Amino acid sequence: MEDRFNFIAHSCDQNHSMYAVFDGHGGEFAAEYIEDQLFRAIHKEISQTSFQADSDAVKQMINSVVRTVDAQLVCLSRDRMDLSGSTAIIVFQKNNDLIVANVGDSRAIMCDMKGKITQLSTDHKPSDPKEQQRIVDAGGFVTFNGVWRVAGVLATSRAFGDYPLKQRKFVTVEPEFTEYNIEQNKPHFVVLASDGLWDVFSNEDVVQFISERLDEPHFGAKSLALQAYYRGSLDNITIMVVNFKRKRALQCKYEQQRGKTAQPAAADSAKQEEGQSTQEEEKG
Repeated sequence: MEDRFNFIAHSCDQNHSMYAVFDGHGGEFAAEYIEDQLFRAIHKEISQTSFQADSDAVKQMINSVVRTVDAQLVCLSRDRMDLSGSTAIIVFQKNNDLIVANVGDSRAIMCDMKGKITQLSTDHKPSDPKEQQRIVDAGGFVTFNGVWRVAGVLATSRAFGDYPLKQRKFVTVEPEFTEYNIEQNKPHFVVLASDGLWDVFSNEDVVQFISERLDEPHFGAKSLALQAYYRGSLDNITIMVVNFKRKRALQCKYEQQRGKTAQPAAADSAKQEEGQSTQEEEKG
């Protein structure tokens, strides 16, 4: 199994969370390395008191970490003669901002409270005209033998690792960002998955399947992975389901409780200020 996944659990105090799926290929090393190092680096960044929480700062931070971790991976892979690589689909939530960073052909989709489906990322496939043009401009080529492949080798046009193709700039790690407002879109749930799911399930099929199983353990993710296998998926299958409706309820409850705690303290403070003012007037 070459896939990996990780998450930063929702913090009610900071109102942020992060989720990611990594679809490895050519071995486990690349996916295992970036799953560990990417999350270490991002957790370190968002833990700093100087970290700017606006969406532009988040995207800049993720972009910098992605490029740094990939550069380290390429060096290590070259030394080890390891040809592995990995895609990454990352969903970062901060307050009302939902920021998606995609490298490769894993995918994230959102279902809102009304059942509307939004694909949050674009699959980076060698068949895409823009991706093909970038590869050709770099001196590379794309072939088709049942599946479109970069230089006849790789079925995704963006990835971590893959150092022989990366050195020739046929493959890039540049993340593609999309951004959504949580208050406006009101997501019910978000699904992140490797292409082993999307090879046999449409976006609509996934939403219908999960909508009927959100009360299950893992919000239906395990059942969906098994169903994809039964449908004949020939690839690794990794799925994460994030229940945003539940997250919003927990955040709202936390803020209400914090408000109740703060009110008596504010009243005590007001009484103290009133007393100090009265004392000053009496002294005058």
